[in-house]
Amino acid sequence: MYFHHLVISCCVLVSLTNSIHAKGPEDDEWADGLLRQKRSVDQDEALAKDFLSSHNLRASDMCYQTSIAEWRYASDITSENERLKLEQSLVAARFEKEAWKNITSFNWEPFTDPDLKRKFRLLSVLGPSALPEEKLTQYRKSVDAMETIYSTAKICSYTNPADCGLSLDPDITETMRSSRNFDELKHVWHQWHQQSGGKMRGHYERFVELSNEAARMNNFSDTGAYWLRNYESDTFKKDIEGLWQTVKPFYLQLHAYVRAKLRAHYGEDKVPKNQPIPAHLLGNMWAQAWANINDLVTPFPGKMSVDVTPEMQKQGYTPKKMFQMSEDFFTSLGLLPTPPEFWSGSIIEKPADREIVCHASAWDFCNGKDFRIKQCTKITMEDFITVHHEMGHIQYFLQYKHLPLVYREGANSGFHEAVGDALALSVQTTKHLKEIGLLDKSSPQDHEATINYLLLTALDKIAFFPFAYIMDKWRWDVFDGSISSADYNCHWWKLREEYQGIRSPVTRAEVDFDPGAKYHIAANVEYIRYFVSFVIQFQFYKSMCITAGQYDPNNPALPLHECDFYRSKEAGAKLGAMLAMGSSRPWPEAMRALTGQDRMDASAFREYFKPLEDWLIAKNKELGEPIGWSSEGLNCQKNAPESTTQDPPTTQRPNSSGQLLPRIWILTFVYSLLRFVF
Repeated sequence: MYFHHLVISCCVLVSLTNSIHAKGPEDDEWADGLLRQKRSVDQDEALAKDFLSSHNLRASDMCYQTSIAEWRYASDITSENERLKLEQSLVAARFEKEAWKNITSFNWEPFTDPDLKRKFRLLSVLGPSALPEEKLTQYRKSVDAMETIYSTAKICSYTNPADCGLSLDPDITETMRSSRNFDELKHVWHQWHQQSGGKMRGHYERFVELSNEAARMNNFSDTGAYWLRNYESDTFKKDIEGLWQTVKPFYLQLHAYVRAKLRAHYGEDKVPKNQPIPAHLLGNMWAQAWANINDLVTPFPGKMSVDVTPEMQKQGYTPKKMFQMSEDFFTSLGLLPTPPEFWSGSIIEKPADREIVCHASAWDFCNGKDFRIKQCTKITMEDFITVHHEMGHIQYFLQYKHLPLVYREGANSGFHEAVGDALALSVQTTKHLKEIGLLDKSSPQDHEATINYLLLTALDKIAFFPFAYIMDKWRWDVFDGSISSADYNCHWWKLREEYQGIRSPVTRAEVDFDPGAKYHIAANVEYIRYFVSFVIQFQFYKSMCITAGQYDPNNPALPLHECDFYRSKEAGAKLGAMLAMGSSRPWPEAMRALTGQDRMDASAFREYFKPLEDWLIAKNKELGEPIGWSSEGLNCQKNAPESTTQDPPTTQRPNSSGQLLPRIWILTFVYSLLRFVF
């Protein structure tokens, strides 16, 4: 997958957690004095500015202490680190609530300084910490329990049933990537869904109750509405649906072509001509990215491949070299280098001596100098692109580190995800891969090679859109009560069939909880940001290509998909100026600074893939492949056969003390220190 997770994956980095302030005994007196003064000077903006200046220092210190506690646990899952992290989270929550009381005691809406007013508006939403402490603890424990289940889940091997210690990363992921055995893939898919999501349904139901209660206490109708405040738009859902409708015709052509190729490999009995694609055959546990089956679907197998994984391994690439090359790309644009603390503090390989959370994530420790990445890097082109994605987060952190803490986040959540991906579009071009010695410079780039390249890119970029949409469309329906808990799983599969055109390989039931088999559901990470990022990264890319003189829509010799802006200081300057704004201005203004546009627009996306889209339309006509799919009935029912829902052999492994591995709690609440992952 050329894209990424989580960070938390995944996200807004700081907001109200950043508004927590460290407080000693003298601070209670200070705050009380402030409130007494304010009651007689409700509109005294000078007093408000003084408050925010002091608050920013306290908030930064609290943010640093909380980040350290979370990092220690995420990078070394032990009971002691869990205890320390939970203790720190309670300290942070109490101070967050105190800070919120101070902030909301100001009558800030009449302020005439627009910047001051914006800060107060952003800081006036408390988030889940609005809950009474007992319920807040329950809320955190629910998320904690789901992350524990997800991150410690193990399954049994298909070829060696006695081996029940296979983890998602790297074991299960590698099987989904490389196996072409229909039954093995079905086994792995089924066991993972049972051992992860299948064990957390009750926790999720309780989480929804508490999360919605917190949203209402913050004057939002439900958690979905609370999440969408970040986009500062009353028409956001309508806008997203419009973008999906723009991309959908292309997706349908790609889906039809891939289905035809899979049918040729597996047979019509397994991949029917006019039906949804079985979800386990697309090279990825969640069918969100399909590049891993490129060997089955590449249009012209004899032509140059841009999957440079074999060449990277042949040349002895290491994780450190991959990060150094990414650093070189950023600095070649005149952007900021990473500080020494990044190289000394980051974890870029999976340790052999301890359990860690392997989801790639970028961390800002809120002190202006400590920035880190945690990634279990493998020597693959996929991870090479992921490295650039995570380094994009780091560059964003570096560019806005001068701002007050409340503004140290992306213009919206999608911006943070789009930066590294926009640069990765340049990195993965044949032109750039030749430049850095991963492709033979003498290899011709004819039309057939171009179609191969664009299809490989589309298998991740196009295939991802409907998945990214339904991840939050399902949750919006859950949060606003459109569906009840009795219909969670079947509604999930209804959306997956309707939008993605995929189908579960085994019958599912409401006793199952397949949404929880995806990290961002278990960890409560809003996901529509990735949909947004996959649109705007092409807007960013197109603008930088034009600035660098590498793309001209009127010159066929300079197509968008071949643009490499490596070493363009002009393109880097425009990007850096946008990043340095953080969230200090509404996102349309930040967008305009780089692209000249003030709205999300999928036209650059369609422009990039135009040669492939034309080819797919012609190819599907040639194959006689139907576009779209019909349904023989949803493969989900209220009650399922016992064999579908029973657990495989137990796979949770105890630690050295005989206790089950401790819970993971990285994202305890939306305004906690959200880290960027995919």
